Amino acid sequence: MITTAFSPAKVNLFLHVLGRRQDGYHELATLMQAIDLQDELIFELGGSGIRVECSDDQLEGGESNIAYKAAKVLFDHVSDHPGIKILIKKQIPIAAGLGGGSSNAATVLKTLNELFGYRLDQQQLIELATKIGSDVPFFLFGTAAWAFGRGERLVAAPNLPSLWLVLINPRFAVSTRDVYEGLNLKPKIPLTKEGIKFNIPEFSSVENLVSGLKNDLERVTLALHPILADLKKCLLKHGALGSLMSGSGPTVFGIFAEGKDALRAAAELGREDALSVFAVRSL
Repeated sequence: MITTAFSPAKVNLFLHVLGRRQDGYHELATLMQAIDLQDELIFELGGSGIRVECSDDQLEGGESNIAYKAAKVLFDHVSDHPGIKILIKKQIPIAAGLGGGSSNAATVLKTLNELFGYRLDQQQLIELATKIGSDVPFFLFGTAAWAFGRGERLVAAPNLPSLWLVLINPRFAVSTRDVYEGLNLKPKIPLTKEGIKFNIPEFSSVENLVSGLKNDLERVTLALHPILADLKKCLLKHGALGSLMSGSGPTVFGIFAEGKDALRAAAELGREDALSVFAVRSL
């Protein structure tokens, strides 16, 4: 039996680092939006054990892959260890600030839960997801949400406007750990169940969303890679209403008023061989 599922990328429309926690992680308030740039995951039942393969040689399969970890966490939880092969056909750039690996892991949890009839509900899957990675719960929760803490506390963002975006990835990876360490924040935040108080901004129109674009990690990543500031300027020059880096980078994106504007900009920017350029829509 073979089943195919799709795994979307995300962009961070807002990312505020509230401080460093006593456990070494960072307390975040971030607005994530899923987009229609997607990986394809092919699940083949049979054989023994968990086998993960990837179409991109830059990404290892086997036990080091987050998709493998997701399958193992699920099977261990239900005390069942069937044979499964997972082939990941990559479209989302790797280590790009777009959550591709986290999305793959979430898709594995959701798809295997359905395939094997484990009947775990959304909240149970999200609890498993927190053991795998910070962004994994978001991809099980919905297509747009505010995430707090390490990403485990989620609040729906149902009123966001539909968006056209152009993504530019410079085809090099950025270490998320290095970027966060570059913030040089001292541990000050006590670990509490409620976390830090944060007033969620209202982004009900494209205009106020563009005016509220924010990413505290930009200053670190752009200092390490000044070309990203140039790419942001290119997006604005080609008609973007606003531009921002997603996550810890290095992918930057621009928000466009209309699809035709985004498609035209992507076609023009895509002439540069050193860049990967995508015109995408929000889901």
